[in-house]
Amino acid sequence: MLKIKNYVMPGTIEEAYELNQKKSARILAGCGWIRMSDATVQTAIDLSRLGLDKIEETEEEYIIGAMVTLRQLECHKGLNDLTKGAVRESVRHIVGTQFRNCATLGGSIFGRFGFSDLCTCFLAMHTEVKLYNAGRVSLETFMTMKKNTDILTHIIVKKIEEPMIYLSQRNTATDFPVIACCVAKRDGKFIASIGARPKQAKLVVDEEGIMKTAVSEEVCQKFAEYVAHNLDFGTNMRGTAKYREYITKVLVKRACQEILEMEGK
Repeated sequence: MLKIKNYVMPGTIEEAYELNQKKSARILAGCGWIRMSDATVQTAIDLSRLGLDKIEETEEEYIIGAMVTLRQLECHKGLNDLTKGAVRESVRHIVGTQFRNCATLGGSIFGRFGFSDLCTCFLAMHTEVKLYNAGRVSLETFMTMKKNTDILTHIIVKKIEEPMIYLSQRNTATDFPVIACCVAKRDGKFIASIGARPKQAKLVVDEEGIMKTAVSEEVCQKFAEYVAHNLDFGTNMRGTAKYREYITKVLVKRACQEILEMEGK
């Protein structure tokens, strides 16, 4: 059971940051997973009063507050039009609507959980995160950073419309993914973001130009094998490393074929 000794709802991000510098403090997001932990938190910091629950749009970017819920993402027309429905697909299997109304994007991204569908999907886009102290950094860089006491305030997606497909394999409909896969064509190159390995999501870029050759089922298969070869997989209760490697090849090949169909090739 989660035990909280002091509950604080700061009125400014500066106040929240100062409170979070203590080792005994912890930021609360949607509490989707933390509530199931057996931990004692001295000071729980709730960011609900900081206005971070909005999706704002400029000419070049979508600026998503860290407290935006998964349900807001699922229903946001602009983001789903931009990603050809990939954002919606990445969240629709997560537990149920009630849970998605509580769980937040910031909680999933900052946690960098291996099972995170959101990390897998957003890693394939032109995504940056905004940290209160460190400022803006690319999501790919952020995924490799050590966890610290900084506060994630926004996730920023550039409005660059490029084809992408999100797929996942689950043992049951609302379980954690066995493998999560997002394939996109970014800056003219095919890329694949693979999560739930069961390690955190990692990006593989087609540096060899495999998908630039004459497109065919065999080429898609070759790229799928290239992606799997450049990743390492592990075993847990949901699947073995060998099974994850096999499923990765299946999903990457399938996603590539769907993107080519989308482009009319």
